[in-house]
Amino acid sequence: MMAYMGNEISDIADMPRGGPDASWLDRLLQTDCPEYLDRDDVDEKVQRRVVRGLEFTGEVLGYHEKFALLALDEVAEVADPAILELGAGHGGLSRKILEQHPTARVTVSDVNPTSVAAMAASELGRDPRATVRMIDATAIDASDGSFDLAVFAMSFHHLPPSLASRVFAEGTRVARTLMIIDFPRPPSPLHITRLAMMAPLAPFVPLLHDGFISSLRAYSPSAMRALAAHADPAIDIEVRSALLGPQVTVARRPG
Repeated sequence: MMAYMGNEISDIADMPRGGPDASWLDRLLQTDCPEYLDRDDVDEKVQRRVVRGLEFTGEVLGYHEKFALLALDEVAEVADPAILELGAGHGGLSRKILEQHPTARVTVSDVNPTSVAAMAASELGRDPRATVRMIDATAIDASDGSFDLAVFAMSFHHLPPSLASRVFAEGTRVARTLMIIDFPRPPSPLHITRLAMMAPLAPFVPLLHDGFISSLRAYSPSAMRALAAHADPAIDIEVRSALLGPQVTVARRPG
């Protein structure tokens, strides 16, 4: 499928992470290098350290609670919302949703079988309002309109453009609303500064290693709009961007 010919992007797979209108410098500040979490040749213990680090920092910085409130705001008018969490990793967001909403039901999912097994073995897996499943966010095994909300927090950047576009197609198919929360892509000078701060310790600290790569793989607002348009031009999208805080993208199909 062709997209954004006027911006010299003939195929969505070739789109820069900064979007079709990315500057030459912004196009340099990206990588196809996978994170530890995406590699099959990395010790599973290292990958679990990254996941535990993400869970810990999300708790300390209050991200799990903040993201849960953002998600629940989108279903505020639904009495007993059914929520799908994609790419959950550790399930911290879903735990907060269950804490903050007495009747919400969550399906907590990830494509990594180790993460799914760990969540299933935790108190989250024993919660009667939670279902833990292995689900690929680019090919969701659920019928149309199964959920009121699908939320994908801090993992969307792992996907290359061709697969990232599929998340918009699938997320808006199985849920009334798709919410993607991820790293922001700041202007190039600020981006370089952020990378420089992480670079010295990135080779030695797995969490910083993946954080450094995550920053290079983050999508800009214009990229998010291009991905949604490629999935379906009818998808309505709103991007709430911030220089320091997470970027929030909300997508819906008409009607």
